[in-house]
Amino acid sequence: MKQLALVFFGGGVGSVLRYVIGKWLNNTENGIPYGTFLANILGSLFIGVILGLATKSDSLTQNQTLLLATGFCGGFTTFSTFAYENHVFLKSGDFTSFALYTIGSFVVGFLAVFAGIYLVK
Repeated sequence: MKQLALVFFGGGVGSVLRYVIGKWLNNTENGIPYGTFLANILGSLFIGVILGLATKSDSLTQNQTLLLATGFCGGFTTFSTFAYENHVFLKSGDFTSFALYTIGSFVVGFLAVFAGIYLVK
């Protein structure tokens, strides 16, 4: 039960922070949803750092990893919003924004995970 509470709390904090970033940076007038992009990239960097620390000489406990990686990063990042935003690009015929956002999110997201792991080595 304690593990569920940790994931619940971490996810709630992450979701609220993602919402705030989205309200601040997502703007339908400028095309690219920078808030979602930033949350997903930061979440990728954070999970790289968190899991890098967790595997590096057991720097984090299992409960801390649940709170931060599964809970916070799980709530902070969002694949469903990313997928919906890409649907909107495709539906409107904005294939350039679709390609830039999709490729950029995957490439920069993967690099952020690797950077996070590298930072804790």
